Amino acid sequence: MKYAETYKNSLLNDILPFWERYSLDSVHGGYFTCLDQTGKIFDTDKFTWLQARQVWMFSMLYNEVEQKESWLQIATSGADFLKNNARDSEGNFYFALTKEGKPLVQPYNIFSDCFAAMAFAQYAKASGDERFSKIAKTTYNNILRRKDNPKGIYEKSTGVRTLKNFALPMILSNLVLELSAILKPEEIEQTLDFSVNEVMGVFLDNDSGLIYENVMQDGSLHDSFDGRLINPGHGIEAMWFMIDIGVRKNNQNLIQKATDTIIRILEYGWDKEFGGIFYFMDAQGHPPQQLEHDQKLWWVHLETLVALAKAHEHHPTKTIATWYQKVHDYTWSHFPDPEHGEWFGYLNRQGEPSSTLKGGKWKGCFHVPRAMYQCWKSFEKIEAK
Repeated sequence: MKYAETYKNSLLNDILPFWERYSLDSVHGGYFTCLDQTGKIFDTDKFTWLQARQVWMFSMLYNEVEQKESWLQIATSGADFLKNNARDSEGNFYFALTKEGKPLVQPYNIFSDCFAAMAFAQYAKASGDERFSKIAKTTYNNILRRKDNPKGIYEKSTGVRTLKNFALPMILSNLVLELSAILKPEEIEQTLDFSVNEVMGVFLDNDSGLIYENVMQDGSLHDSFDGRLINPGHGIEAMWFMIDIGVRKNNQNLIQKATDTIIRILEYGWDKEFGGIFYFMDAQGHPPQQLEHDQKLWWVHLETLVALAKAHEHHPTKTIATWYQKVHDYTWSHFPDPEHGEWFGYLNRQGEPSSTLKGGKWKGCFHVPRAMYQCWKSFEKIEAK
């Protein structure tokens, strides 16, 4: 089967038209992300990281696929909305805004800033507007300044048990490549080295071969809910970032290690009874604290398809091909909505939609189209061979 055409067709003829048709706020700028199964808006609040992800998406497609004026206009609408409304007086990005752009939720979460930096860098390239390069660079420096204490005054823990979280080094490994046009080469290499060391040397546990979500400051494991937490999708997504870095640095060992880790996490995280990948797991098999732990989520499966496609492109093995087919068959038979377009986000353990929304507070125009693009490009190269 020719997969490149499947992904390309889905991206251009299903996924993007859904967001172009239903998400645009022509009055205030930016995007509505709370869309029901048919695309109807059910909440008008705007979540900064989803706004930024959609700016990034349409800017990236304009830069990499086709210079369509409509794509640039969509990106401009979100970029201007964020620039004018989304930052506090210190340049930190609020988590949520009203549809008009008034701040609703304080900038407690550094990931809004990460996605804003990504968005502005891509948009600056698409539009040629240097103001957005400057904001991207300032925001990136702000992220680095906050990386050891990302929540700052909004941190809830008392400091008695200081676990560090996997998400930031993971996201930095991708963010720095996104900003490569506006950072100095030494800045890029410094952050890449930091990220690879953290992801593969600290959060990847040598004994189990699994990525832990939280470890102690010295890298040791902690026997608690948070300390035992495994998020298979997170770990696998990080591995395609590692493969990208391995390709950039021509580091075959890193590509091999990332590929091995993808397989190990899949073997651990696959639901052998109903199929699909669990959302959360406990490293010792205890009941996880997250009540949604056995749900099957869209982004987990899509990021796994990207990771397997990249592994297949750069380090093909029979095991990778077998796993790709298995994940592909489950994902494509459960998540797409043939009636109304786009993909369901949340399935129960048995694989039925537990919610029929197409977008909300956490799901926007990002994981589905990005995965379609990434898999399309990987399979183009695989099939050309």
